[in-house]
Amino acid sequence: MNEILHLINEMSPYLLLGFLIAGLMHAFVPGKYYSRYLSKNNFRSVVNAALLGIPLPLCSCGVIPTAMSLHKEGASKGAVVSFLIATPQTGVDSIVATYSLMGLPFALLRPVVALFTALFGGQLAQAIGDERREASFSGERNEESSCCCHHHEYGHESGAEEDCCCAHDNASDGHCSCEHAEAKAGMTFWQKMGVALRYAFVDMVEDIGKWLVVGLVVAALITVLVPDEFFAVFAGNTWLSMLLVLCISVPMYICATGSIPIAVALMLKGLTPGAALVLLMAGPAANMASILVIRQRMGARTLVAYLAAIVAGAVLAGFGIDYLLPREWFTDNLVQLESGTEIATWFEWTCSALLVLLLGYALLRPHHHH
Repeated sequence: MNEILHLINEMSPYLLLGFLIAGLMHAFVPGKYYSRYLSKNNFRSVVNAALLGIPLPLCSCGVIPTAMSLHKEGASKGAVVSFLIATPQTGVDSIVATYSLMGLPFALLRPVVALFTALFGGQLAQAIGDERREASFSGERNEESSCCCHHHEYGHESGAEEDCCCAHDNASDGHCSCEHAEAKAGMTFWQKMGVALRYAFVDMVEDIGKWLVVGLVVAALITVLVPDEFFAVFAGNTWLSMLLVLCISVPMYICATGSIPIAVALMLKGLTPGAALVLLMAGPAANMASILVIRQRMGARTLVAYLAAIVAGAVLAGFGIDYLLPREWFTDNLVQLESGTEIATWFEWTCSALLVLLLGYALLRPHHHH
């Protein structure tokens, strides 16, 4: 289990930094910027959606109510699909955590692959067309309601209630002026810093904490139970290796950060870097919750475009890594993790202890409300 302990020590400082950056973005970037430039039915809106979604620290389920709200507010279908693909695959927290455990090449490739996959998926969704599905979830709200906070309709999702908006409000520019957004706009710098810290180290940790713990537990089980060089049997058949990873990762729920320790553990057992990237990209972007919602709200052809883009983008990037790029770019960090010879500093131990305390608080906190 030394690998897992070393993994936590390596990841915790960067993960805490990622949470902090996410909190600062949440507090200081007005939510209206995330929907203002997505309404036109053109390639530019697809690009805007991808660029806005890549840094956002929303997980696979947290992105669903946000994207469906954009859909209701008039964002084009291509923009919504682009946002749905790009957002859960990356995020500032997962990018810095990827760098800490898997090195700079993986950290750079994740947002690049997410961008091109989102652009392809958004354009494909707009090109094939589909009926705009207005059937809502169970508990359908009145279309003329004055505000459609994610918190009210879907439950708490990463503090999304702070920026709730609805196209049916009486705003002259088509964007609502919700009480929460107004309150945040009137805050002082230090009040916004308070919001940022709470969002970063309470809401964000609560949102992805249990999935990060699941990822670490799964990584530990893989380390203990899966024989060394397990994936060596697929060494001559990259297609089979990637197909296995896709079958595991597409239907399951796993967040962009929680997928990192699993990918590391599988690579230590012989999984190729390309197949590991397939897990990192396809796992967070696609799961049964997203699949069912997109099918219900946006139609079957849009769902096909969404899944085709995710699978094609992940597999093509994976083959590019395995056959076009030097393997040592993606394995040097693993050698250090596998040997476990580097002694953790007091700073890493402090960050690990703080992360464990935050995760413990996040996992126990919901029970205090019942």
